[in-house]
Amino acid sequence: MAFEPPQRLVRALGESAPHGDDWVEKLPGTAAQAVALRELTVERVQVPGGRSSLVVLARRADGTPAVLKLAPPRARPESERAALAHWGGRGTVQLIDEPADEGVLLLERLHPDVSVRSLPEAKALLEAAGALRRLWVEPPDDHAFETVAERTGRQASVMRGASADVAGLVSAALDARESLLAAPPEERLLHGTFRQSKVLAGTRSPWLAVGPDPVVGECAFDLARLVRDRVEDLIASPSGAAITRRRVKRLAESLDVDQERLRGWTLFRAVESGVRALRVGRPRDAELLLEFAGWL
Repeated sequence: MAFEPPQRLVRALGESAPHGDDWVEKLPGTAAQAVALRELTVERVQVPGGRSSLVVLARRADGTPAVLKLAPPRARPESERAALAHWGGRGTVQLIDEPADEGVLLLERLHPDVSVRSLPEAKALLEAAGALRRLWVEPPDDHAFETVAERTGRQASVMRGASADVAGLVSAALDARESLLAAPPEERLLHGTFRQSKVLAGTRSPWLAVGPDPVVGECAFDLARLVRDRVEDLIASPSGAAITRRRVKRLAESLDVDQERLRGWTLFRAVESGVRALRVGRPRDAELLLEFAGWL
């Protein structure tokens, strides 16, 4: 079978590496080699798939359904492998023991087309928050995961070069980051890129998280991305600002997170995403994110 990367993946990788590399060009051969090494029978490539990896639905030699995931080095697949191994399937997709092949993960098959996002909004937020809570564990003593300070430091340096049109929001976001990093309340292993679409229906558990970009830091940082889920619906609502503020309060209380810290990280992450969307030529996404950030 031909392992043609979905256009969504090609576009996203072009945004994250505008000068390009040869990972996409080598992907068909890399995928074929990974399939042969594991003696897999391929069913199909997941479309539209993710924005950082190729996901292949397959079956192992004994007929067990599985997922083969291939990601470029800049997506930090080895960090994902280490986090999934540490979680050991508790709240997340299970990592299947396999040959150690850099950039290739063999995973338990969930229901790839059924995410928490398919539920009504209130129920989706409740289930997603419950799934996220299970992931917040102590990191390994000798971990090499990126920290929230390191990740947001890289992001902040790029944000400072944003256009004057968004200078006020950028300044507020950077001030919030500086204040939040002064005294973080805890250090946990975090999913890093958690949202409703990252929680899929499973067999051994109703809902399991997938696709982490793990980072170590405070829980409010992880929860902040969930606050803006379905941002297009929030912006379209005449009471979107009030709904957002209630959502911050409700999520903070349900997961025992400080409300002001959650608001601060939500602001930083929304502005960072908005500035990045502007930089890579997605003005509509940037408009939604920056309007949302203005409500905080």
